[in-house]
Amino acid sequence: MVQKKTRVVDKWKGKSWYNVVTPAIFQAKEIAEIVSGDEKNLVNRIVKASLFEVIGGSSQNAVFTMLKFRITDLKGKTANTKLIGYEILPTYLKTIIRRNRSLIQLSVPIVTKEDQKVYIKVICVTGSKVSQNTKKNLRNAVFEETKKGAEGAIYEQLMQDIIYGKFVSRLFNRLKQITPIKRVEIRKTELVELFK
Repeated sequence: MVQKKTRVVDKWKGKSWYNVVTPAIFQAKEIAEIVSGDEKNLVNRIVKASLFEVIGGSSQNAVFTMLKFRITDLKGKTANTKLIGYEILPTYLKTIIRRNRSLIQLSVPIVTKEDQKVYIKVICVTGSKVSQNTKKNLRNAVFEETKKGAEGAIYEQLMQDIIYGKFVSRLFNRLKQITPIKRVEIRKTELVELFK
């Protein structure tokens, strides 16, 4: 009996490599290379990169902060993206939470100038244990200050303020008027995306 020869198809043939780049606010920096056999499969794909990979620097925070990008379109072999999220890794957050301190967490929904809904999730660590009343005052202040600083802002500018620490600095200065504060961080941002 003669065995039929099976044809081996090289799956890599016909596939191409694409360079994924950040939006213009990060100087269109290359953050990844993706291989695909069909360009259509790349659009809307999510790519993550650490803040350190995107902007560099010596901050320990940058290593433990992830930025989330969505591929929006292709130009040749370049995949353009938009920033859709920011997150400090939970492993790092655990290092800033200590005993005999109070932890306040709040998720604040805001709407940008472009009518994009964004959830800004704030974490605040006090210098020592505080009363329930003080916690309530801190939550109210976080809500009010976040709304004041973010509501109606241009999305890209808001994200830059969060990434480069300006937003947290304003929050910290407001909260320390209520009680001694050890740390304030934007734990996460989430852009509510609407697909047509």
